[in-house]
Amino acid sequence: MKTNARINQTIIELIQGDITQQDTDAIVNAANSSLLGGGGVDGAIHRAAGPELLAETRTLGGCLTGDAKISKGYRLKAQYVIHAVGPVYSRGDSSVAELLKSAYRRSLEVGIENRIQSIAFPSISTGAYGYPLEEAAPIALRTICDFVQSNAQLKQVRFVLFDEQTLKIFINTLAVLSKQHGDLRYE
Repeated sequence: MKTNARINQTIIELIQGDITQQDTDAIVNAANSSLLGGGGVDGAIHRAAGPELLAETRTLGGCLTGDAKISKGYRLKAQYVIHAVGPVYSRGDSSVAELLKSAYRRSLEVGIENRIQSIAFPSISTGAYGYPLEEAAPIALRTICDFVQSNAQLKQVRFVLFDEQTLKIFINTLAVLSKQHGDLRYE
């Protein structure tokens, strides 16, 4: 199952799969603030990229929540890894939504700064950090749509989602968003 939509010249793609296998210019790592690896997506990317990734991320000095930093991709198909630190979910804390939005936006900004034209995202903060998918998906997709509306450099933004349930939530969210966002069209 796969869904494509377009805003201006940017294709937004939703698929189920393994982010470490993506051939985009960059993949986004749902990293922790140390940038030294961990579980879930973070651990899988570090394992697939090889020990050189850890050696480089040790030189980056960590990363604040809501921010992103870039490294080489090493053994990955992607040339770069953008390490985005999303928030740990806390019900009733209004700052978590802004921090999640910032993690996506900063990933895109870092990509633009490095002339990236295609980027693959996981669902940031919805694993070990506990962010509910139904709340995270609209933040992720709205942030991407708003960003690419004014940044034509990005040709492709792909969400690589771990399981069918996550993919369905993102597909349903994109359908709702397409009714609200006049420039978003399905392909």
